[in-house]
Amino acid sequence: MSKYRIHSAKRIVLRNAVLTLTCYIARLMFGNSILADILRMECVIGAVVNIEANISMIDGAPTIGAVDLFCGIGGLTCGLRASGINVVAGYDLDDSCEYAYETNNDKSMFICKNVSDITGDEIRKHLESYDIKVLVGCAPCQPFSRHRKDKKHRERHKDWGLLAQFGRLVEEVMPDYISMENVPELLKESIFADFIARLKRLGYATEYGVVKAEEYGVPQHRRRLLLLASKRGSISLIGPTNDERHVVTVRNAIGGLPAVKAGSASGDDPLQTASALSEINMRRIRASIPNGTWRDWPEELRLRCHKKDSGQTYPSVYGRMAWDETSPTITTQFYMYGTGRFGHPEQDRALTLREGAILQSFPKDYKFIRPGEKLSRKAIARHIGNAVPPKLGEAVGKSIIAACRG
Repeated sequence: MSKYRIHSAKRIVLRNAVLTLTCYIARLMFGNSILADILRMECVIGAVVNIEANISMIDGAPTIGAVDLFCGIGGLTCGLRASGINVVAGYDLDDSCEYAYETNNDKSMFICKNVSDITGDEIRKHLESYDIKVLVGCAPCQPFSRHRKDKKHRERHKDWGLLAQFGRLVEEVMPDYISMENVPELLKESIFADFIARLKRLGYATEYGVVKAEEYGVPQHRRRLLLLASKRGSISLIGPTNDERHVVTVRNAIGGLPAVKAGSASGDDPLQTASALSEINMRRIRASIPNGTWRDWPEELRLRCHKKDSGQTYPSVYGRMAWDETSPTITTQFYMYGTGRFGHPEQDRALTLREGAILQSFPKDYKFIRPGEKLSRKAIARHIGNAVPPKLGEAVGKSIIAACRG
């Protein structure tokens, strides 16, 4: 077991209490002879409990606890937990994320709160029982996105200052490790330079750059700015887990899901549901080929904008994905045919919500709505598209653990 696996003091106490009570009852009922047998089983029982709780009793491994800012439905939390880091709490202003976050990330608490109202004291309280303290977050990317229309006045966006709030909390908490994820365009902004300068002034070693999500097991073409910072020496992102010959393809990811028609759903999974298509869009998708463009269509199916010079720059819109490649970047509108290359490789429809989630590397059984709750494609797709891919979060967690080892 890794020296830096997480252990749980509460479970150790519980294990010892159960063993003590068992021995007492055995002595009363059966005498000391069977008690000796029970005591001999103590190491077996303890080993099972230790494995289940990721406990390392032999070498006194330090505990690692994290708090996730702007947590959404828990993509980053899910990935960190998969790496072996215990995420104590996630903060987000959108209370519609609470069910998915807590249901899929057992014992990670969702707290609905504006980041400007969070104090360093409350984060320190969450992490006070841990030897190594981690603060992570992915501030909303909308102010910095290349798809933003008003690029000249990005600073006017309501979310512009959230990265500065992240920096404030870093200064108040002084965690051992920090990670931040956002769109690559943030690199060009003064607010990012200010964030880096603040970290360096506080004594953090930093590493950041644009990463390819497909190199870490995410089955899509996704470029993200990833920052790691350490108060305990140097830190760097682990090397790619998937080279270009061994990426997870669309076929690998969603090829085994039940077929559904446009406008219908699978009976087994409410998220395996596809948006309806108009008669003209059904004709368009039937005329589309994997990795093709609208230029493959007959003239009568083309839109007016396609005939303008400006329309020539968006050939992938209304396109089909290819089975044996990664998907395009999953946006918040992946469920709509006509907002990108989101046509299914062979079925005549756009992606389902479940397919979009899996292409973001969420587990196939990740739950997004309460049983019986009315499904909102728009809301769920927004949560999925805005999430940090869990596989990328797992790489972040493994990088932090590797830095702990020195």
